[in-house]
Amino acid sequence: MGGVRKIAAPFVVPGPSGVAVRARLGQLTGMDVDVLRQVGAHLGALASRDLKARCRDGLGHDAGAWAVRKRELTPLSSARWAGAITKASHDQWALARRGAHAHIQSLEAGVRTLRHRLSLPLGEKGSKHAPGGYRNRREWRAKARRLHMLEDRLQRARADWEAGRVRVVRGGKRLARARHHLTDAGLTEAGWRERWEAERWFVQADGESGKRFGNETIRISPDGEVSIRLPAPLAHLANAAHSRYILTGRIRFAHRGQEWADRVAANLAVAYRIHHDTRRSRWYLTASWKKSDTRAMPLAAALAQGVIGVDMNADHLAAWRLDTHGNPVAHPRRFFYDLTGSADHRDAQVRHALTRLLHWATSCGVKAIAVEGLDFTAEKTREKHGRKRRFRQLISGMPTGRLRARLVSMADAAGICVIAVDPAYTSRWGAQHWQKPLTSTTRRTTRHDAASIAIGRRAQGYPIRRRTAPPHTHQSDGCGHRTAQAGPDSPEREGPRPRIPGPRTRSVPPDTARTRATRAPNTARGARSAQEWVQDSLLLTE
Repeated sequence: MGGVRKIAAPFVVPGPSGVAVRARLGQLTGMDVDVLRQVGAHLGALASRDLKARCRDGLGHDAGAWAVRKRELTPLSSARWAGAITKASHDQWALARRGAHAHIQSLEAGVRTLRHRLSLPLGEKGSKHAPGGYRNRREWRAKARRLHMLEDRLQRARADWEAGRVRVVRGGKRLARARHHLTDAGLTEAGWRERWEAERWFVQADGESGKRFGNETIRISPDGEVSIRLPAPLAHLANAAHSRYILTGRIRFAHRGQEWADRVAANLAVAYRIHHDTRRSRWYLTASWKKSDTRAMPLAAALAQGVIGVDMNADHLAAWRLDTHGNPVAHPRRFFYDLTGSADHRDAQVRHALTRLLHWATSCGVKAIAVEGLDFTAEKTREKHGRKRRFRQLISGMPTGRLRARLVSMADAAGICVIAVDPAYTSRWGAQHWQKPLTSTTRRTTRHDAASIAIGRRAQGYPIRRRTAPPHTHQSDGCGHRTAQAGPDSPEREGPRPRIPGPRTRSVPPDTARTRATRAPNTARGARSAQEWVQDSLLLTE
């Protein structure tokens, strides 16, 4: 066991810090749509200009430069619109900065792997933790050229990082590249242009507690009336006082509607974003707010009713319920999803699988779900698994980040805790200790089912193996109880069977020993047997 790394302790994953709900803006008139388009295009142009200024400042940006940018935008919009634009530009620059750092780390990992494999002799086999050498001289030369290419990319990326340069495309780099491949993207030039302009619009505003209905720029009353504070150049389009435009349609949030209404009635901050879906020709409004900080449930309290161990896979979730002693209960469950097709379809498949999982956990009365803290960032590089293309595609297609984010958010709404455990050796040890004992003629236990048991037991603090090693002195229970599921004083532990009167076959009623002395035998042999069973009481004398 010297090669086994130290297993990290399980912990309760904190719940989401914010909430976002979306609803459709229906019953809009032609004038409403025209006003939304003009506001979005005007503020989008200002946002593009401000983002360019923010990227130009780079690492030299400070609070003074931020104030200058805001003062320049205020006459062209308003003070609150200018604050929303500058904050969005700063957040987008910071996101691009984090993406550049992740790109540098990926390049460094690729360079390290290539240098290691190039230093090994040809044909040398690798291990589980380190890849081996290349198969032949031709592959070695090709990888040597790739190493030089990655080193050049890494040098340029580091230079950009030190200078504070980032690459940002308002509207999305993927959509920008689709302009040169309209046929492959299934778009026409007019359709692409409409979608490109809609993605670059800017109609969003942060909330402000203490103001009317929690937002002065985009205000929504509890009955669903939506009004927008128009920028200064578009004030002539207002149909209400104080340069405001009230939309004809009303909005209603089907999800968390009462929670949103309570915040609006209390004048608590709520941020709004209005966006246009060109493929459906619909307008949507997204409301978001920050949740109050709540203490996470202690680990012992979360595991009081048992736990459900979940093993995430490329096409399904394997789950098994465990009792408080770490023993699997009933049968395993599998929740399948299909990750092919559009992004909306994949997201819906993940949500439906998690919904079924949470409904099952609620029906069982379990308050905790254990998952692995998976992160395949360094495991799917072509440098480490170059010849295993299908394996790289498999682990790249596993939506670990999306599943974790969705599960934490949905479980918090259902009142269920999520426990993250170390993913080391769960599949291997689960199959080794649990797959074969739980397989029968009526149930086929897969490797993923066994891994879910290992995950659940690790969350409970139990070892994965079914029994601990016998005592060193002898193979009996002379040194104490040997089971790993419960201690010797725990109720319902595995131990000697209770003494039940009667023969071992249990064919005679349990009260036979008590009534046998008074029962009249039918034969002489029965009489001798009855005399043998009766014992006189001992005289206790000094």
